[in-house]
Amino acid sequence: MATVVLVGTLDTKGAEYAWLSARLRELGCEVVLVDAGVRRVPPGTPAADVSGEAVARAAGHDLERLRAAGDRNTAVTAMAEGAEHVVRDLYEAGRLHALLAVGGSGGSFIAARAMRALPVGVPKLLVSTMAGGDVGPYVGSGDVTLMHSVVDIAGINSVSRLVLGNAAAAAAGMAAHRARAVAEPGPRGRKVIGATMFGVTTPAVDAARGRLEELGYEVLVFHATGVGGRALERLAADGQLDGVLDLTTTELADDLVGGVLSAGPDRLTAAGAAALPQVVAPGALDMVNFGPEATVPERFAARRLLVHNPTVTLMRTSTEEMAALGTALGTKLGAAKGPVSVFWPLRGVSAVDAPDGPFEDRTADGACLDALRAAVEGTAVRLHVVDAHLNDAVFATAAADHLHELIVRRDHVPAGTPAV
Repeated sequence: MATVVLVGTLDTKGAEYAWLSARLRELGCEVVLVDAGVRRVPPGTPAADVSGEAVARAAGHDLERLRAAGDRNTAVTAMAEGAEHVVRDLYEAGRLHALLAVGGSGGSFIAARAMRALPVGVPKLLVSTMAGGDVGPYVGSGDVTLMHSVVDIAGINSVSRLVLGNAAAAAAGMAAHRARAVAEPGPRGRKVIGATMFGVTTPAVDAARGRLEELGYEVLVFHATGVGGRALERLAADGQLDGVLDLTTTELADDLVGGVLSAGPDRLTAAGAAALPQVVAPGALDMVNFGPEATVPERFAARRLLVHNPTVTLMRTSTEEMAALGTALGTKLGAAKGPVSVFWPLRGVSAVDAPDGPFEDRTADGACLDALRAAVEGTAVRLHVVDAHLNDAVFATAAADHLHELIVRRDHVPAGTPAV
């Protein structure tokens, strides 16, 4: 039988969770109710299968002490951490086929953290009063599904009955599908490659993807807009990739300089930690991304800017910034546990860093290459300098072929033998 886990703050949403529990059981699901609330529940609240005390303990806290301290932020953060541990344990024990939650800002924060702890593909549905605004903090890099509650989560009424009824039906259906997939897993499909792409690196990634597909791989392409890079890192960490073709590392530039498309400081680390074969290139390191031209910070007013479209303005990275990026690239890759090669295109790293292009700057590119070379010296990282542009088919297919070689070599190396 499919099991739906409900994570909620029963101190304020007990009636709604009782209604959801009953509806899910009518739909043929088992229910595990997890109480992530801080305050004591009022009389008549359904008993939780995992109590608030147990949730707090899972995060190393004592619920009574959290209550006595009176610090809501600390308490909510602690319960979110505890809910994350509880949900992961339920999943690993085979007692979770879908996760459903309803809530306002606090309940949504707690439930969303628990949802983000689950692998991609495990159904996660959050009905929230916050779903009409910026949902990035709730979704993160995962596959959380949000449904706007329309009315506040404050009792079962003519509107909430429709919305929550749809949510329960959706969760039940997804849980049943997941339970069947777990019980009867299909054959292992093709090996999966994660690749990164930007508009200015599209020809390279298209050519590389075509070559990898000819070689029998499935290629997942991630748009390097911050969330795309985080999604790649997430799938690599979750063990859902067999290799990475990271041709577009532009998010490192935004993280360094302060652009709007940073993937955070952990970009370019998960594949290495998972010992996955990687081929990496400096795709679009020549640019930092901002919104409309009027939003570019004043301190950059004298820099070389390019209006890419009405909503995106690019800024050319300087020689000093490119040198710092080369060091960062080499340092991150040098820590990898698996085989890593860097392919460097001598004739430009993006469509606008081509000969006579608006961002052409061989001095800056050379500074990045020199810093990269210094950073990987003495490590297992292999540097391949190619006399081509990043978007040239010869460069892209060479990178794809080399990744294939790394994967084949890894798969045929006896256990205990170094991968490189």
